[in-house]
Amino acid sequence: MTGARDGRGQPEVGVGPWEGPWPVDEHGELPSYLDPDLLREGDRRNVVDRYRYWRHEAIVADLDTRRHPFHVAVENWGHDFNIGSVIRTANAFNAAAFHIVGRRRWNRRGAMVTDRYQHEVHHPTVADLAAWARREGLPLIGFDNVPGAEPLETTRLPRACVLVFGQEGPGLTPEALAACETVLEITQFGSTRSINAGAAAAIAMHSWIRQHVFHQLP
Repeated sequence: MTGARDGRGQPEVGVGPWEGPWPVDEHGELPSYLDPDLLREGDRRNVVDRYRYWRHEAIVADLDTRRHPFHVAVENWGHDFNIGSVIRTANAFNAAAFHIVGRRRWNRRGAMVTDRYQHEVHHPTVADLAAWARREGLPLIGFDNVPGAEPLETTRLPRACVLVFGQEGPGLTPEALAACETVLEITQFGSTRSINAGAAAAIAMHSWIRQHVFHQLP
């Protein structure tokens, strides 16, 4: 076997300790965005190479300079394990923030610690989320395959908005459906009744990216 391996014989993620003299700024000091502990011990975090050895706070601050104006909201009534996957995708596409509606505690396992690099907002009820969105001037765009839902593939998403997702199985609650300005569905062609909630959220967020970053109109 070649390369660094962990205790289970699997390839190690990230990088080891910094090799050679440490980086310095124009004053001969360690740049403030670098973490001396990570330089000394290695950086095995789930971050892109650009952020290797960066302090956590410095990564968040850098992401804040270029976050996209869409938010992601997820209903959390039953501790759905898919929530973590949704939040991880929200990080990948650099959403403005993610919102947890319902129970404050949510299943973070699938997030792979990516929630630490985002802004989290909790709303006890759908009404609280709707009130917040009205104050911010952000429409709620729901995703569920319910009667009357419009196809995502032919819909122009607002640039600034909140993409709202339900739980695996039941989908959006009646309260959430009523609060949304529009409800969209992802067109399916097979026999399954619905797409996994985490996968559906990823498709929805990527549709926003295609429209507003790459200017690919529906």
